[in-house]
Amino acid sequence: MKQKMVLRFPAAVVEQPFTYHLIKDYNLMINILKANINPRMEGRMVVEISGAEDDFHRGIEFLQSSGVKAFPLEQEIAWVEERCTHCGACVIICPAGALVLERPSMEVKFLNEKCIICEHCLKACPARAMEARF
Repeated sequence: MKQKMVLRFPAAVVEQPFTYHLIKDYNLMINILKANINPRMEGRMVVEISGAEDDFHRGIEFLQSSGVKAFPLEQEIAWVEERCTHCGACVIICPAGALVLERPSMEVKFLNEKCIICEHCLKACPARAMEARF
């Protein structure tokens, strides 16, 4: 089983080693796609969790019993090709390599499977060809 999840950590538990426990105690692979701790010390992580289905469910139960809110990532980034001017502004800013400039055609291509939903492309695209969808 493999799923992108959003984890929200209240200030009281933000410094706990949750990813360590998910890996060691529940045999899960954790890929941290995005993480942030705000000034109030509340945390938010977007992670891709993979492992056996039983381990996955037990790991999510562990998080929730520890005060962490865990829910599936329901947002995705979409590329509206008709609006794209192929300027390449998004390619430069994309940390995951989800937006590439194909050569020799110099056309932008979006590789959805590589997208980590960082939203940098939303701000960088002058044509507004990138959209967040919920």
